[in-house]
Amino acid sequence: MKSKKTYAVFGLGRYGIAVAKELVENGMEVIAVDNEERIINDAAAYLPVCKRADVTDAEVISRLGIGNIDTVIVCMASNLEASVMAVTLCKEAGVRNVIAKCANEMQQKILLRVGADQVVFPENESGTRLAKNLLSSGFIDMISLSKDVSMVEIDIKDEWRGKNLIELNLRKKYGFNIVAIKKGENVNVNINPEQVLDAESSLIVIANTAKLGKLK
Repeated sequence: MKSKKTYAVFGLGRYGIAVAKELVENGMEVIAVDNEERIINDAAAYLPVCKRADVTDAEVISRLGIGNIDTVIVCMASNLEASVMAVTLCKEAGVRNVIAKCANEMQQKILLRVGADQVVFPENESGTRLAKNLLSSGFIDMISLSKDVSMVEIDIKDEWRGKNLIELNLRKKYGFNIVAIKKGENVNVNINPEQVLDAESSLIVIANTAKLGKLK
């Protein structure tokens, strides 16, 4: 069994570099790929595994072993044709999770149609934030408030269901502060500690980022 998730980042523009660097700095195994030699040479200074390759070629995808990667992030929104080919080839190779960067809603529809599991708009989600969400595995969303503190939305764990916040004592166990309970579109900041938690709800908490691993 693999000890950690593996990632590949296709396209090393500003967004792709931000994703790859954040993942690498958190100890993840990352293959960074771009088709320009200059970009690869520059990225090699801070990314351990950089490959110059054409990810629109099925043989290249096979040779790189992309089918064994857990998550591929396609960061080539400026070239829709290349993005479509990369997403398609990754899904055909058996990659379970393919995330694609897009430039507009039309690209979003096309990329989802050809198999992308998630499409992100760079103006709405920075590369660093995307990487943090990937690293947080199991969290619904994660926003950095500072270098050390994050606000996170988390699902109600199976063992929490049917219990209230007093019984769970989550602050003592995990070291975080619950700021709201969310159910559907309703966000309740006036928390009743005796409210019983259910599967349809989620918690919004503020926590030390380094301690969030306890929740994984």
